[in-house]
Amino acid sequence: MSILLPDVALTELSSTHVALDWVGMEGIDLPIMLDEPGFTYPVQARAEARVDLPDPTIKGIHMSRLYRLLDAFSDAERLSPVALARLLRAMVDSHADCHSRRARLGLSFSLLCRRPALLTEGLSGWKAYPARIEATWGDGQLSLEASVQVGYSSTCPCSAALTRQLIEQAFSEAFAASGPVDVAEVAAWLRANATLATPHSQRSVADVRVRLDDGARSLGLLTLVERIEAALGTPLQTAVKRADEQAFARLNGQNLMYVEDAARRLRQAIDGLYPDSSVSVRHVESLHPHDAVASSSQSGVSAFSEDGARTAIDPVRGGADQGVRFQG
Repeated sequence: MSILLPDVALTELSSTHVALDWVGMEGIDLPIMLDEPGFTYPVQARAEARVDLPDPTIKGIHMSRLYRLLDAFSDAERLSPVALARLLRAMVDSHADCHSRRARLGLSFSLLCRRPALLTEGLSGWKAYPARIEATWGDGQLSLEASVQVGYSSTCPCSAALTRQLIEQAFSEAFAASGPVDVAEVAAWLRANATLATPHSQRSVADVRVRLDDGARSLGLLTLVERIEAALGTPLQTAVKRADEQAFARLNGQNLMYVEDAARRLRQAIDGLYPDSSVSVRHVESLHPHDAVASSSQSGVSAFSEDGARTAIDPVRGGADQGVRFQG
């Protein structure tokens, strides 16, 4: 004998008549397939799904409907603007009895890419780029924002100048009484003394958020990562041999930057490519116990919060099948 189960969301009215901007769920784990070059396996994502509840008399939304739509989406779709528009429209349609008109979806995940060494042929390793997609559907239109986080190395220009001065002074003292200087003797002195002082450098983080064009056909996450790394010039390395480490040291020495330099390079690299954008950079200082930060925004996308965009991106960690082979 079947028993009709109660559903108070349908049979009861709200006792407090207040419309709600958003109602839904956070922290939903699911696999998603990225519509990016080289990604043939799903990545582990964490989702937030919401719809509006404009009718103040309705008791509650149907969260299981949102969950089932997400589950079906992860099984059948690749993550693209067109697929996201279909999903969000379906979320709104599933709550017609709640008079919902808008839907929002947030997805946090990592782009796990295989990166080649700078010089050593055939040597590569994995690097993860935390990413986040925020999609909103309302008035029959899709609004999309994408965020990526990219690590790089930064060497302080002031510290480099002070280091060069110390080496210059030591060289002058060592050879002040000499007549003509022998090249081999100078080379030997440099091998022994060129590191009597070294400039400070540190691992650094760039967070970039962009609003995609309304007619965008792809999210272009890897393209954005590539543009960021090219602008900064010193991307973090994975597997290295000594030749690669030396090449990385050369890159850092020829690419000195303050946090202001990094932010301006990124601003220049993405300006004009997106309707709105925001950049935030953080140099995790090796000289100080505090970090150096800079940010800049264009048009409607504000700079990241003081807490840092790493919190906003909140990448999902783990997942055995989130790899992709991507050279570049």
